[in-house]
Amino acid sequence: MDSAWQSVLSVHQRIVDNGDKRTDPWLLVYSPVPVTLIFLLYLFIIWAGPRLMKHREPFELKVVLIVYNFTMVGLSVYMCHEFLVTSWLLNYSLLCQPVDYSTSPLAMRMARVCWWFFFSKVIELSDTLLIILRKKNNQLTFLHVYHHSTMIFNWWSGVKYVAGGQSFFVGLINTFVHVIMYSYYGLAALGPHMQKYLWWKRYLTSLQLVQFLLILVHTAYNLYPDAMNAVVVGYCITLIILFSNFYYQSYLRKTKKHK
Repeated sequence: MDSAWQSVLSVHQRIVDNGDKRTDPWLLVYSPVPVTLIFLLYLFIIWAGPRLMKHREPFELKVVLIVYNFTMVGLSVYMCHEFLVTSWLLNYSLLCQPVDYSTSPLAMRMARVCWWFFFSKVIELSDTLLIILRKKNNQLTFLHVYHHSTMIFNWWSGVKYVAGGQSFFVGLINTFVHVIMYSYYGLAALGPHMQKYLWWKRYLTSLQLVQFLLILVHTAYNLYPDAMNAVVVGYCITLIILFSNFYYQSYLRKTKKHK
């Protein structure tokens, strides 16, 4: 038992020692322990939440949803702007861009927006809590849980080891998509009278699929010999499969049934 615990401590020490020293002091970055605890708490809420809500009325959270979704729109706009402008000022290459580990103002600006992107993934776990409190358990799919829970680890690793470089492309594309996605959710939260203006929901899913395809192609171009890129490619493939299945089940299969 002592030997196993020493092995765990040794692995943890290697993880914390080999990170980007610029980002180590930032919230949740230095060690994987805090983000792991957040992940375990998230899984517990998914397990316990529906059970606690089973015999309760769903919460009316209209104001909360409006404020939350449009706040996420604002945060996504800020991050998208920072990824775009900072990469432009740094003359980033779209095809192959190494990480600048210096403490120059622009390098630190890129590292900071990478941290904000990671932290936004922690905030987005609230999506699941809002689903549970409103008893919309049909939205609590494997795709939803998998995507939210894995993104916090993916981007913790990004900020810990590669805060900048070609990972900017993932942040840029994803924040752009999230501006549109959270705008949709915010408008939908305003009430049923908005539904006639929200005919473009299926195209939002299509945009998400295009996003993953772009990230897959961009990352695969620089696949060898970067292990981090290999992880991103594998992860994108799983998301493409899951989102494609969601699109088929939600739109194509329903269309066939109506014919």
